[in-house]
Amino acid sequence: MDMTPQAIVDYLDQHIIGQNSAKKTIALALRTRYRRLRLTPDLQDEIMPKNILMIGSTGIGKTEIARRLAKMMQLPFIKVEASKYTEVGFVGRDVESMVRDLVMTSYSMIKAEHNDNNQEAIEHYIIDTLARKLHSEAPIFPNGEEKARYETSKSHLSEKIRNGEMDECIVEIELSKGGIEFNDTNMPPEIARVQESFSKMFSVMGKEENKKEVTVAEAKEILRQEAAENLLNHDQIKREALKRTEEGGIIFLDEIDKIAVSSRSDGRNDPSKEGVQRDLLPIVEGSIVSTKFGSIKTDHILFIAAGAFHLTKPSDLIPELQGRFPLRVELEPLNEDALYLILTKPKNSLLEQYKALLATEEMSLAFDEAAVRAMARYAQRANEKTEDIGARRLHTVVEKVLEEISFNAHTHKNSTVTVTEAMVNTILLPLVEDEDLARYIL
Repeated sequence: MDMTPQAIVDYLDQHIIGQNSAKKTIALALRTRYRRLRLTPDLQDEIMPKNILMIGSTGIGKTEIARRLAKMMQLPFIKVEASKYTEVGFVGRDVESMVRDLVMTSYSMIKAEHNDNNQEAIEHYIIDTLARKLHSEAPIFPNGEEKARYETSKSHLSEKIRNGEMDECIVEIELSKGGIEFNDTNMPPEIARVQESFSKMFSVMGKEENKKEVTVAEAKEILRQEAAENLLNHDQIKREALKRTEEGGIIFLDEIDKIAVSSRSDGRNDPSKEGVQRDLLPIVEGSIVSTKFGSIKTDHILFIAAGAFHLTKPSDLIPELQGRFPLRVELEPLNEDALYLILTKPKNSLLEQYKALLATEEMSLAFDEAAVRAMARYAQRANEKTEDIGARRLHTVVEKVLEEISFNAHTHKNSTVTVTEAMVNTILLPLVEDEDLARYIL
């Protein structure tokens, strides 16, 4: 979390072309959260997160910014679609479930961190368990010499297990039947806790141990999960998950324009849309939500909302909700130059992905500079003639250009295939010029 705004922008620049205003706004919002945590507790409570509303058509980077943030930040982060939620009283997911999803993400994240920190203890548990199973039993009343000989022999066996020398040996281990885990975040927490209690009760009552003979290599993997669970302090992880969610949680609320009610529409024809906004309001403002791990305050969760706003506009949201997203960022539409840069500049760009995929067939794929320019140009023209889907059009265009090459990749083994501008023109020109074909194929 301790990254300067410029460091955050630099990281996003490796994967996302342009949209500097959006990157800068989000980088500042994340840095402000770090600054807040360094203040005194009484002042921390006064500083509310500055939620962000990103406005722009599909395929220009809104979701990609969120996806890259999730990988970059060691903070609980989820992406949800506003259109999935319904007003209380309608069948569907209620808005509080997004907070429960965030807590579950935080719990899984911290659990993984603890497992990483416990690797040494987990390895010791696995080796010790297997050594006890493979070694002869200790003498019942050993004298000092027998005890020392037994420990030396066991230590030698443990070293051989650790080095993989015993991987092919057969060992008998017990497989415990685990209880069923309930992770339905749309379920009321009280019912979730009751179900969890029943699950634990039945798992204890019906606990059976199935003995199974496996190789030592297989037993290591089976025991790894058992060791991880036995070494975890679940109560501590739950407390830490709630704390980290409250202090650093981020919810990316996509498609928020789908729950806006246009002022041009007569009839507020979908009562659940405005209802979802009113249900969302207290969570964004700050309220207490019950989860299976305990209650959580949403006051300092950062909300990043995004929408295309083609049929509606931000002012069609209810005024109270508009006021809770004070930072507005309008993302720029993608032109031909931007599409060209998207194909070439990002780390692991689309073209690099195809090169790597076809390299598995022992063939090399190359692109002429003019061919890449042509693909960007045709993608732009297709966006203009049909629906503008931004950078997503590039996936369709590149896939169409490489379709035959990819299909016949086995015939190009140990050779280099270069995509030229002439090839791109031959494949794409008829499709782009025919608007009906462009609409259905590109």
